[in-house]
Amino acid sequence: MAWIYLVVAGVFEVVWAIALKYTEGFTRLWPSVVTVLGMAASFYFLSMATKTLPIGTAYAVWTGIGALGAVVIGMMFLNEPVNAPRILFLLLILVGMIGLKFTAGP
Repeated sequence: MAWIYLVVAGVFEVVWAIALKYTEGFTRLWPSVVTVLGMAASFYFLSMATKTLPIGTAYAVWTGIGALGAVVIGMMFLNEPVNAPRILFLLLILVGMIGLKFTAGP
């Protein structure tokens, strides 16, 4: 169950990171509300995951999911650059997260 909590936390990490772009320095109400609620949910589920998982593993995977998700959404919907080096480095983050999952222990 801890890994499910961690994935959910990572998804909320992506939500608040993307919403943050639209807050315009927290001057727009609804994007700001989504950002703060996304942060709260993300931290809650991360805290649930860390009851069982090592903190280093959980934190690295959580931030990795957030980074991967934010970059992919940025490339797909926000006109951010898509090129071979960016894809390669995203894959390296993914490989690192998978490696941490399989070496985290029971």
